[in-house]
Amino acid sequence: MRAYELMVICDGDLENSEARKAMDEVQSRVSEIGEVASFDFWGMRDFAYEINHKTRGYYSVIELRAEPGAMDPVERYLRIADDVVRHKLIRLPDNEAQRRGLLDLGSANSQ
Repeated sequence: MRAYELMVICDGDLENSEARKAMDEVQSRVSEIGEVASFDFWGMRDFAYEINHKTRGYYSVIELRAEPGAMDPVERYLRIADDVVRHKLIRLPDNEAQRRGLLDLGSANSQ
């Protein structure tokens, strides 16, 4: 298992409840292929620059564990989802994942 952090920005034109519903769908898809360690809905934030003629969006961060390559279907979904403005999936370095309590470094090195 590897540790990942997924940031998703939903369209700022949505209602708060619609943005949460969109993020519930993302979280559900992630749960099907991995383990969600934490989910943090940041709410509406201003963008640093305009994206697709939008200046605001709903930010969410999910920390998760999954097998290598398992997140490909989720990323494919995020690329085509109408409510998602941007997303970023990063694999956390093992020492950072251990610091966050997502991995036991001893078992991560043995795989």
